[in-house]
Amino acid sequence: MSAVSLGVPDVPARPVATRRVSRRIQVGPVAVGGGAPVSVQSMTTTRTSDIGSTLQQIAELTASGCQIVRVACPTQDDADALATIARKSQIPVIADIHFQPKYVFAAIEAGCAAVRVNPGNIKQFDDKVREIARAAKDHGTPIRIGVNAGSLDRRLLQKYGKATPEALVESALWEASLFEEHDFRDIKISVKHNDPVVMIEAYRQLAAQCDYPLHLGVTEAGPAFQGTIKSAVAFGALLSEGIGDTIRVSLSAPPAEEVKVGLQILESLNLKQRGLEIVSCPSCGRAQVDVYKLAEEVTAGLTGMEVPLRVAVMGCVVNGPGEAREADLGVASGNGKGQIFVKGEVIKTVPESKIVETLIEEAMRLAEENGAADQVS
Repeated sequence: MSAVSLGVPDVPARPVATRRVSRRIQVGPVAVGGGAPVSVQSMTTTRTSDIGSTLQQIAELTASGCQIVRVACPTQDDADALATIARKSQIPVIADIHFQPKYVFAAIEAGCAAVRVNPGNIKQFDDKVREIARAAKDHGTPIRIGVNAGSLDRRLLQKYGKATPEALVESALWEASLFEEHDFRDIKISVKHNDPVVMIEAYRQLAAQCDYPLHLGVTEAGPAFQGTIKSAVAFGALLSEGIGDTIRVSLSAPPAEEVKVGLQILESLNLKQRGLEIVSCPSCGRAQVDVYKLAEEVTAGLTGMEVPLRVAVMGCVVNGPGEAREADLGVASGNGKGQIFVKGEVIKTVPESKIVETLIEEAMRLAEENGAADQVS
């Protein structure tokens, strides 16, 4: 018995771009770079020293699809908690280190999957590279060189006047070169800026000058709406050029929202298998049903569905039948009724009050059929 044919292919047939060739590192079990799928990261907002709360948030992030999680380590209490968190987390844990080199060594000893260092604000960081490289190599711990516009090395600010793309790239490559002097290349790099235009140019320059895997991010992107737009624009521009190996959407919102946005960006670019996709019209004067309400209710009813499914919720007879016919499941609405399509065929017509209920029932049936077929095949 073959699997139910769904409208969204299991493997994207047309990638958005040829991926930039980069070396590969392992962040725990997650490969980054070297052609590995682009991964999605987030960062906990709890005090790392509160082990229970941090692990609870990591569990929530894992459930939302997060593949790598970063935890802050500003104090000794946080450093002391790393070993337990790294051991009990379901996904790889990266320690985020600023200001104190001693916490880099603590994170490596604790078994963190990687360590992020910000060379712009760790005092005497350059003097510690030899020791850090030796410890990281001994433990098989990758290092992320994370350059931020807001904490750029003072020497580079004096040279360039501000955090230009050139300044960000020079900072990152300088620090990478220090590790290279000690034969350490298990590195990934980020050059983050809050302006997507500056950030895009920085990553383009960086991609042209090294083969390290790149962690994409728009730092301090802002509240959910603004940050989503900034991140989507910046990531879309770079990923469509094949640049980027792992991403973190930075929002002033719960971390799970960052993951949701990141996954959606990758799905939209065919860099990740699509899950549930709601195709709905923006509504207009032709609409004879409340499209907004229908789309929201269908989305809510199908949240959590893992089977890739395209569902069309359309409000009039102009584009409605065509869009509904192209989807796995859809409705073309008008005159208080809705024609329900499954695999391009009208299976029934229902009153408006029954549209949401019927779509959810049919979606569950398709998901069940697909799951049963997968078990047989």
